[in-house]
Amino acid sequence: MPSSAGSSCTLNPRQKQRRSSLGRQPQALSALGYFQSLPLEIFQMLLNYLSVKDISVLSMVSKLISGRLINYIPSSSGTRRLLLQDFHNLELPGKKEGALLEHYRSLGLLLKRCTLLLPTRDRLKYVHRVLSEVSCFKLNGCASPLHCLGLQCYGVFLQTLTAGWDELECHRVFNFLWELSNLARKVQTVVSSKPGSARRLELRIRLFCRSVLLSPARLRSDSAFWLSRILKPWPMVNQARLLYILFGPVSSLDGHVVWQKMIEGPTDETSLQGLADAIKLLYGTEAREWTADDVISLVDELSVVPQEWLLENNVRLLLLSGNSICFTFLASKAVNGRAVELARLMVFMALVCEKDLYCMDWAVKMMQKVCKVFSTPWERSNFLQCLENTFAHMLMDMLQAVLAGEQDEEDSSFLNLFHLVNAQANFHKEILHLAMSSSSSTT
Repeated sequence: MPSSAGSSCTLNPRQKQRRSSLGRQPQALSALGYFQSLPLEIFQMLLNYLSVKDISVLSMVSKLISGRLINYIPSSSGTRRLLLQDFHNLELPGKKEGALLEHYRSLGLLLKRCTLLLPTRDRLKYVHRVLSEVSCFKLNGCASPLHCLGLQCYGVFLQTLTAGWDELECHRVFNFLWELSNLARKVQTVVSSKPGSARRLELRIRLFCRSVLLSPARLRSDSAFWLSRILKPWPMVNQARLLYILFGPVSSLDGHVVWQKMIEGPTDETSLQGLADAIKLLYGTEAREWTADDVISLVDELSVVPQEWLLENNVRLLLLSGNSICFTFLASKAVNGRAVELARLMVFMALVCEKDLYCMDWAVKMMQKVCKVFSTPWERSNFLQCLENTFAHMLMDMLQAVLAGEQDEEDSSFLNLFHLVNAQANFHKEILHLAMSSSSSTT
């Protein structure tokens, strides 16, 4: 047995050479594996049997495979397979749209992994080379942008590609896109022209920025970063105009910005919600470049775009923007001694609470909080006197309109008077309730 075992362990020179070659073979094929024995055409044909997610996993196997995929993606066969462009023929909207967006999310991951070792500038150039033939990804590339899913797909792609990138890299991405689309000149055109004179360009800027840079799927911190990049290069007056273009109310018929909405009459919450969400985003902790004073100045400037808003619409925007912004805005009026303006705001705040069914005690508590901002009892007393005078003057003006027969089909004059009377009654009821509660607690 010992001799037999010893003989089995002894290899002749030919056996040693064969074992040595077998040992080296996995090392030689480690970069491409068994794909090395396949012609490039067959390798690319095999990719057709893999999902985009599987291809992105394959790209992580080795640098050589990643290099092959980098060459394959912009090729004619790669673009046919990967750059789906059925952005308009959506027979089953819910299912088809979801599948298309998911495809471009996976494509973003694939290009993210393939270009992992490239500098940011080279990654962006490569991505542009891949996507440059898709006309619906361009700001002016689609003839029917309102009925196209292209920019949304581009936004999902870009979000996936840049996820986890540091701020400096994202700055480079923004500058690259800004220059590529010539957005600086186009934004300059719309913010310096008469509102509505470049309606089509306003619409395209709105769709591009909201779908590509401000994709709804982004984190709040990412959205704050991209919105800051869009707004910060411009003076405050242009920032307000651009914010209205991006988030203001639009026509349900053609999607164009409705510039007179805030001027012609009271509007609803739906028309203001986009602006309110954007203001909250800039006021939040995610937007590090914006101070409270910056945001308040922006809100102030916004209320005269394109002309001075109805005060009711201004107040409704403040309420939708949240307690902190609302208080800061009102407190700024108190600090600057603008008691009459502050009183009008408070009266309209009571009116909006009455109309929109907010709790009136919220308005009273807000007033109570603002009163503490005044530095002297005289200033506080003067403000309260202005508040009561404003209620009286507004009631008389509305009553005069009703008595003069200034009615329309909806009897808006009488309805406004009705709401204001109820608002005043409920506002003072809450003040009395607060005073009586405070009095009983002290006794």
